[in-house]
Amino acid sequence: MPLDQSPTDMSFIDHLETLRWHILRAGLAVLVFMIAAFVSMDFIFHEIILAPARVDFWTYTKLCEIGKTLNINSLCIDKIDFTLQSRQMAGQFTMHITASFVIGLIISFPYVFWEIWRFVAPGLLPTERRLAGGAVLFVSILFAIGVLFGYFIIAPMSINFLANYKLDESIMNQFDITSYISTLCLMVLGAGLIFQLPVVVYLLSRLGFVTPMLMRQFRRHSIVVIFIVAAIITPSPDVLSQLLVALPLVLLYEISIFISAGVARSRKLG
Repeated sequence: MPLDQSPTDMSFIDHLETLRWHILRAGLAVLVFMIAAFVSMDFIFHEIILAPARVDFWTYTKLCEIGKTLNINSLCIDKIDFTLQSRQMAGQFTMHITASFVIGLIISFPYVFWEIWRFVAPGLLPTERRLAGGAVLFVSILFAIGVLFGYFIIAPMSINFLANYKLDESIMNQFDITSYISTLCLMVLGAGLIFQLPVVVYLLSRLGFVTPMLMRQFRRHSIVVIFIVAAIITPSPDVLSQLLVALPLVLLYEISIFISAGVARSRKLG
């Protein structure tokens, strides 16, 4: 958009043209990091993607150390009982591309969101732009924390649970590589998006769809759901392992209530 042209002066076609360039730049950033991940896939597959499938993964070793300190032996994971297979001729190549794209998207996410913000920001009121100052940094930090939480907490807990879950000892778990990588990517990206809850609550509160009173009203229901999910995916019935998954999500919900209350106060003052 030209510097001397405001959003209100632009036609629908001008908006589409501006959006096209933002999308192209964002897509180019994803492509660059995707190519870098593609050529580095030997390291990425062994050290990152397949790492949660091994008992020497960082999360498992730390859990075991905590378990030994607290004399909770069930926290030590000695075996992840499954093997990976590729049952489709193009399965490994397809997963190579898919994994490269996901990694490229994760790494370039701050820039991609920045491009989206550059398109949206000119249409906001000056007061709205001031209130949303630092949005790119805030969203990027939350996304990074969510991705790390998904990779180091949710994914290994879930993989261990599903790999060791057996109806009978005679049944062998042999997972397709497409299923394993798709599950891992879903958990990591899903956690990154879940950690955007404060941002979503802020926007919905600004629009009047969410209030702190409503969130407090459903607090108990939300906490129960969070702990049910944590109990399902944790590798053992120990309270400690469930808390590792549940507490960050509960904290995220409480932060969202605080943000919604702040928006409500600003709306009253305004």
